[in-house]
Amino acid sequence: MQLFVTMTSPYSRLARVLVIEKALEDRVEIIAAKTRAPDSPYYKINPSGRVPYLIDDDGVGMEDSQLICAYLDSLDGQPRFHDPQRRSDWAYLRLEFMARNMCEGVAVWTREMSRPEAERSPTLLAHEQARGRRMADVFEDEVGGPLLQGPPRMAHLILVAALDMAAKRGFGDLTVGRPQLAAWECAISTRPSLQRTALP
Repeated sequence: MQLFVTMTSPYSRLARVLVIEKALEDRVEIIAAKTRAPDSPYYKINPSGRVPYLIDDDGVGMEDSQLICAYLDSLDGQPRFHDPQRRSDWAYLRLEFMARNMCEGVAVWTREMSRPEAERSPTLLAHEQARGRRMADVFEDEVGGPLLQGPPRMAHLILVAALDMAAKRGFGDLTVGRPQLAAWECAISTRPSLQRTALP
């Protein structure tokens, strides 16, 4: 299998984490994709140009981190991060999708900041920063509950990816002034899969 990624994408990071967590490194080749370039040869592989993108053993391609992570987690028949019992656990799914939306907001802010300064939208930047702070306030309370304790699931991985991206891309450290969130992030970040895939 081939997994096309960029090292700065939090969504690529999630797929890379699953490769490590599920001991698939001998089975999945990680390939750096060139994105956001008009002449990129990657577009012949994945016309949308998004990452991550997985080509399975049958040569079939799939995109979107949510789909790819679920697929990788299922390969051994023993999913750990997409527990089938969680499919109707609305309390857990609420947290997973809140974390995903937080991650998306930070990613939108980061993409906007990568544009030339004259082309940036101050309204959009302010909106995403305010959203990120509000969501961090919510997670300050949520990380102490049972759903974000214990063995990690996708909600854990997505939340830590969002927090790390915010801290390293200029958005701001969303754990400052939120001691429970800071302690939670510090604890989960010791996982080898997260250390090995930390954003540069």
